[in-house]
Amino acid sequence: MLLDARQEPITESSLADFFRKRLTTYAQSLHPPPHEDTCWYLGNLLDRYGRSEHLFTYNEGRMNLQPLALVYSDALHAGSEYERCLLLQRLGDMALFLGALFPRRLARYGINKDYFIGMGGSAYDYLGDNARQNRHIFAELARTFARILEMVADACLRREPLTTEDVLALYQRWQSTGDVMAQRQLQALGIELAGSERLH
Repeated sequence: MLLDARQEPITESSLADFFRKRLTTYAQSLHPPPHEDTCWYLGNLLDRYGRSEHLFTYNEGRMNLQPLALVYSDALHAGSEYERCLLLQRLGDMALFLGALFPRRLARYGINKDYFIGMGGSAYDYLGDNARQNRHIFAELARTFARILEMVADACLRREPLTTEDVLALYQRWQSTGDVMAQRQLQALGIELAGSERLH
């Protein structure tokens, strides 16, 4: 993550603490705010997947990102309920992480936000009923997945100054898709959007 050099240095003791602090701050603007346990879980998720060995799998001498559909297939064919829950937790966590941090890159391959919401929300919904622990966290993640996706995206948003090209690309994305995160970024830059008409 690249930060503006003018910002204060990060003083949190871990990456998980850094993200938990940002998530908790963002959560206060939501009504109702996510449960504190959910912010704790998300901070740990971002810390864990911040290390490539947790996100990628090693296969045939290469690091690969396992497609969500294959994780789902593995969960369907799991040999035990415990294994199924572990795989569905990985599916939900990956859908949340990838959907929040890399939506534009994955959209180039035809994978849109609804795909992440469907995969992640369904995985967490199953865990909300069947996981051995943290059922209340998984139930909240399932129920509010789209909103949590935006919250995680905002917590991970790079704070470096935008170039003119970045601002124009952001405006075009908002105009053509209505992307809420793009709208918030533009408004934070002082760009008035109330009188603008989005393309449909």
